[in-house]
Amino acid sequence: MDVSILSTLIIFMLMLMVICTLCQIPTTLDGPFNPVTRKFDPSLRLGSDDLPMNHTRLKKNVTSNFPEQIALALSSTNSMWVSWITGDAQIGKNVKPLDPSSVGSEVWYGDKRGNYSMKQNGVSMVYSQLYPFEGLLNYTSGIIHHVKIDGLAPSTTYYYICGDSTIPAMSEEHVFETLPLHSPNTYPRRIAVVGDLGLTANTTTTIDHLIENDPSLVLMVGDLSYANQYLTTGGEGASCFSCEFPDAPIRETYQPRWDGWGRFMEPLISRVPMMVIEGNHEIEPQAAGVTFESYLKRFAVPSNESGSNTNFYYSFDAGGVHFIMLGAYIDYNRTGAQYSWLKKDLRLLNRSVTPWLVAAWHSPWYNSYSSHYQEFECMRLEMEQLLYQYHVDIVFSGHVHAYERMNRVYDYSLDPCGPVYITIGDGGNIEKIDVDHADEPGKCPSPGDNVPEFGGVCHKIFTYGPAKGKFCWEKQPEWSAFRESSFGHGILEVVNSTYALWTWHRNQDMYKENSIGDQIYIVRQPELCLISQKHSLTSPTTATGFGGPDSFGLSFCFLKFFIAFTWLYLL
Repeated sequence: MDVSILSTLIIFMLMLMVICTLCQIPTTLDGPFNPVTRKFDPSLRLGSDDLPMNHTRLKKNVTSNFPEQIALALSSTNSMWVSWITGDAQIGKNVKPLDPSSVGSEVWYGDKRGNYSMKQNGVSMVYSQLYPFEGLLNYTSGIIHHVKIDGLAPSTTYYYICGDSTIPAMSEEHVFETLPLHSPNTYPRRIAVVGDLGLTANTTTTIDHLIENDPSLVLMVGDLSYANQYLTTGGEGASCFSCEFPDAPIRETYQPRWDGWGRFMEPLISRVPMMVIEGNHEIEPQAAGVTFESYLKRFAVPSNESGSNTNFYYSFDAGGVHFIMLGAYIDYNRTGAQYSWLKKDLRLLNRSVTPWLVAAWHSPWYNSYSSHYQEFECMRLEMEQLLYQYHVDIVFSGHVHAYERMNRVYDYSLDPCGPVYITIGDGGNIEKIDVDHADEPGKCPSPGDNVPEFGGVCHKIFTYGPAKGKFCWEKQPEWSAFRESSFGHGILEVVNSTYALWTWHRNQDMYKENSIGDQIYIVRQPELCLISQKHSLTSPTTATGFGGPDSFGLSFCFLKFFIAFTWLYLL
């Protein structure tokens, strides 16, 4: 056989192998899927201890007023928040806050390495964590700086330094790439989603794996540092605070863990913007009923830009995706400010410009694990109808330390126009992985369990379907498509205005080539859902994220085959 023909055939066969691989990825059009549970791997540990504060990734590596804990967050289409901390935090019985005005807040930036043609100044602040109890230590932070830099072009690389040039105390040069312009045809390259992170050995694997996947945006769905797993005196953190410290007069925190977390995350979030939303571990009550101080002061979010004027809830755009970040630990009732803001934000949304609508908050509404089962049913009852009315495509939550992907669902019924709910609270924190399911014998919580740290209790006894008359299902619920107890993170890759590829990466697969925990194309059907708000779905089909071909996959494959054959013919 002629060598050129043989080479052509080999190349063609390789193309067909790639095509067949693509065809194996299911889509939501194949659903609803028969529920699948992948059991916890007993060869893995349930969790790991926190990294010590003298760990190389947590300890302070700059002196005096030089910037550290540098972080980025999106502001608007042409602007970015740059945040950092200078000076030394203090912890003790008597602490004196630093003067925020003693160090300037400057960012110098430009689109050429070492050439900073633009400069912006910002604001600075400190916060204190105070405890009016005998034996507890107080804390006051270093100086926190937030600077909004503007005049940025889309899809452009920028170089920046931050600090105070008059001291001088400027950072090393950092680099970031802006996201694409708002358009139905342009999207961030990869969006990483992670929750309930903490600072353990498992956290290290999660973040290293996430960095390897090279995201252009990070979505952090609450529970960040787990500083509230400690006494104010530090020492060892606990996987269960109330179990380890039953006599603590308040839910204490060791605030230096926040500084360690900022240093740990800096290599990633000084070049990739991270968008955060609060979780229950950010509540951190202190003197005079003050809460959330570390969360509110340490992170810049587009609150004013989105009209919410609060860090507790806000929205932003990333290419053709509109993100809504909601607060589960602040008033979510229909008569409240958050609900009013949400209605306005949704009403102003132009789906011809940003076709995808993604929501995120910490505590899941749909959850088949025993942990936090039906904990935020009150929030669901208040807000679900509004999100359904405006056709939210995907919802990300954390809180449950495991992974679960739902079939499209609305009000506990399978519905092709409901969002795809995904729980991704498996970042690796000290509280360990959740393995029990509410539908397993002896694992159903009582209706008096799982009381939320904010809001009321609205636990539901089902009045229809297979769980009629019961608080828990006796088998994996039909709305739960796939669940597994493993640490990891997710990557969302929006292909176009209709298709987005969701991949869940397990930590144990980090060193395995082409290995994934779960993968599916999420497909929007705006025409179908505009015609009718509610439909009954067809009978479930089996797919775990590794299933057979789908309607999008088949057409995609036929197109690939056609291109391949045409290419071969032209040769």
